[in-house]
Amino acid sequence: MKQYHLGIEATLEIIGGKWKALIICLLISGAKRTSELQRHIHGISQKVLIQQLRELEEDGLVRRHVYQQMPPKVEYSLTEYGVTANKIVDVMCTWGKENIKRRQCQGEDIVLLEDESMGDFE
Repeated sequence: MKQYHLGIEATLEIIGGKWKALIICLLISGAKRTSELQRHIHGISQKVLIQQLRELEEDGLVRRHVYQQMPPKVEYSLTEYGVTANKIVDVMCTWGKENIKRRQCQGEDIVLLEDESMGDFE
């Protein structure tokens, strides 16, 4: 029997880490191919991206659709359950932006790079 001391432990087990929240954020706007996701997640390798997508799929947040064509085409999208995780991701984004503004006001040399191509995903 798996036990948690706090509810947040169950949340972090599924969407914790460096990449999963970013993947959810990108998929909220619709299905994406692996190459599209990798292009918008700076610093992630294809191997790690696929691993994270598989874990999200196993946890029921992401759906993998394989098109029967040549060359093969695979798209990932959020499940209905996965869409509920976006509430958490949205709060994290808002908090992060506010944190950056606070740190800037305190004199820290920090900038939020709002990639124009990300506009479609926010």
